[in-house]
Amino acid sequence: MPQVTRFTGDAQPYQEGSEPYADYRRADALPFDDLVDLADRRLGAGVVAANDEFFAERENLLIPEPAVFDPERFGHKGKIMDGWETRRRRGTGAATPHPTADDHDWALVRLGAPGVIRGLVVDTAHFRGNYPRAVSVEATTAPLSASPADLLGDDVEWTEIVPRTEIGGHAANAFSVEAERRFTHLRLNQHPDGGVARLRVYGEVAPDPEWLATLGTFDLVALENGGVVEDASDRFYSPPTNTILPGRSRKMDDGWETRRRRDDGNDWVRYRLTEQSVIRAVEIDTAYLKGNSAGWAALYAQDQASGPDAQWVEVLPRTRLQPDTVHRFLVDAPPATHVRIDIFPDGGISRLRLYGSLTDTGAKTLADRTAELSG
Repeated sequence: MPQVTRFTGDAQPYQEGSEPYADYRRADALPFDDLVDLADRRLGAGVVAANDEFFAERENLLIPEPAVFDPERFGHKGKIMDGWETRRRRGTGAATPHPTADDHDWALVRLGAPGVIRGLVVDTAHFRGNYPRAVSVEATTAPLSASPADLLGDDVEWTEIVPRTEIGGHAANAFSVEAERRFTHLRLNQHPDGGVARLRVYGEVAPDPEWLATLGTFDLVALENGGVVEDASDRFYSPPTNTILPGRSRKMDDGWETRRRRDDGNDWVRYRLTEQSVIRAVEIDTAYLKGNSAGWAALYAQDQASGPDAQWVEVLPRTRLQPDTVHRFLVDAPPATHVRIDIFPDGGISRLRLYGSLTDTGAKTLADRTAELSG
């Protein structure tokens, strides 16, 4: 059974003047918390269509920040909610006023990057008496630019990854996913109607090997190309995964920043590259980090294709960093599957870019893995 959390029924109604998140139900930790959100807007995800969004727009589903609630905010259609909310379904007439068992609303979601989904969170925050009784989720593989008409065609094969399951209101309803497949789009169904605040889709990016082969040189550590943060010494102020998001940092907390050290150590992040590759250029950006940027940085590479205990090789010696600055270096590095950036003594960086190409071994491994996930 894929359901990880079991919150059923209504949360307590909102009491005037109380904390908006009072009685919010969620788990302290989920088995897929450390994975990337494949439906992150910053990766290019989007809600491309919905059959109904009368009370609240479908696009709210993918806002990165938690849902907010303003008890005084009403519009011409009623209460304005921070989520996706449909109108109340009705039956066909006075004799049959209730919707049928098959009646449901749906939204089509394009993932920001193709990937293998390990878990989902259907968050009904602030939907206390107006959440769906149950949800189900289907997935498919299509071009990322597929139109709603393309996705709704009779020839599209949808795989059910979350069966119809009752959920709770004002709760983070979590589900594990066991389909070892590469997907690009989801269909979120709510039975029969109601509202969902946020949708999170946790998994592992599975890039298109043909696209990367055509590019030749690309960012080997970028999240959208299959780069992964495996571990870090400190995540106090902001997560290290921010360093491999698309685009430039937009504000101070859009990078990675550690707490202040009071010892003689240093902080670090370890990354897994798309596959075995050769790095030729390094970019370290400290944008918006002015009084808190790292003082120095060094970069090391490891090739686990030759064994899990392979030696770390210096790619960039310890180098002075400037605040709020893009630093670029040409390097001569051996083939690698992993890199580690060390910063001294603490602080942060906003982005790390590693430009290079897959080796023949790396390209074959990626192509074989993609074929296996697409079968």
